[in-house]
Amino acid sequence: MKARAGIAFLVAAGSLIAGLATGDDLFFNMAYLWLGVLALSWAWSRLALRGVRLHRHPRGLVSQVGLVQEETLILENRSAFPKLWIEVRDESDLPGRWASARTLDFGVGRRKPGSDAEFLGHRASGVAVGLGARQEWIWSARTICTRRGRYQLGPATLHASDPFGFFPVHAAGSGSRPVVVLPLAVPLSSFPLPSGRITGGEALRRRTYQVTPNAAGVRDYAPGDALNRIHWPSTARRERLIAKEFELDPMADAWLVLDGNTRAHYQRVGEVSAWQEAGQLPSSTEEYMVAAAASIARYILRRNRSLGLVAYGRSRHVIQADRGEPQLTRVLESLAVFQAEGSADLTDVLKVEAPWIARGSTLILITPGTRPDLLTQAGELRRRGLLVVFVLIDPKTFGGPLSSDGMARAAERASFPVRVVRCHEPLAPALAQAGSPTRFNVAA
Repeated sequence: MKARAGIAFLVAAGSLIAGLATGDDLFFNMAYLWLGVLALSWAWSRLALRGVRLHRHPRGLVSQVGLVQEETLILENRSAFPKLWIEVRDESDLPGRWASARTLDFGVGRRKPGSDAEFLGHRASGVAVGLGARQEWIWSARTICTRRGRYQLGPATLHASDPFGFFPVHAAGSGSRPVVVLPLAVPLSSFPLPSGRITGGEALRRRTYQVTPNAAGVRDYAPGDALNRIHWPSTARRERLIAKEFELDPMADAWLVLDGNTRAHYQRVGEVSAWQEAGQLPSSTEEYMVAAAASIARYILRRNRSLGLVAYGRSRHVIQADRGEPQLTRVLESLAVFQAEGSADLTDVLKVEAPWIARGSTLILITPGTRPDLLTQAGELRRRGLLVVFVLIDPKTFGGPLSSDGMARAAERASFPVRVVRCHEPLAPALAQAGSPTRFNVAA
């Protein structure tokens, strides 16, 4: 009950007391009027949200930085009584730029034309005015995603009241649904990777569910096997369905290794965040590192290569090497929630994880660090038969004290392929660098 309802009740009570004291009909009429208004308002508020349902239909629960997350909302009045007004208050925490919010049926949202840049975040709230009996109010919310992560669409609450605003009411409109925003991944024209395993390298004897050029044998057909796996000559000889088994081809695995040590990362302070413009990155070494990893993962997996992920941040993220679009989705979803808030140095991570990686694999180290012991560790990995590629995020361009140029020159002198990424520079040319030579030296 609002304070104004209490005032109206006091006026009614005062009029009734004055009527009893004076016997004047005017005071009795005023008391009856105010009491009738209060009773009518209370009954109105009890019916304001009865039979009203809110339905949310997101186009998808996975989006990507720079793409649009869209959902359609339907406010349905199932009762036989019209509704004066109903406000939908959405509590989604999805950040972004409001692309548009259009009404598909009737009712007017509270958006000013031409004001897209003034709003940040998913805006699915609205006010339905004059919602008739058994009618619907349909509108859509479109948000340009600007930050990676896991967020919630909803919950939403419904708010209404009587015409005088004496007895406001609210009810749960919808629950929350998780949505994952994948990091920005730019297309690359090239990236330094070996074309296959080193000469004399052992073949991979690992069975796979994927169809590869290397058939390892045959087995009985199992429900769910594709028709292209059936070996027809063996099927004809044995008079039952026989399926082929495959092995991974002898191509070197690639591993993305991210530096999640919080002491190695920097972010510009006091600068307007560039992520307010769709498709751009904030001035943070962490975000540039994740975007570089996502772009490289897309480049490798789209070429039917095998890729794994190692990242020690707030938690341990390890994805075993595999190939295909499902693996790309797994890697991007892991990068979406990765937070560089760990305490482990990248050299310590390599000492723990590298012994489990097959000889001849390529380690792509993505780091803003400038410590020289990382080059020493890379040399040790090379002597063990692993290939190392450096992707250096220059910390000085992000407000750090040191530049990665010295480390890049030292890595090039040691014949390690190097790519340097700087703040506010295009990511694709920095990672591709098509004109630079690429050398791979592997100790026998």
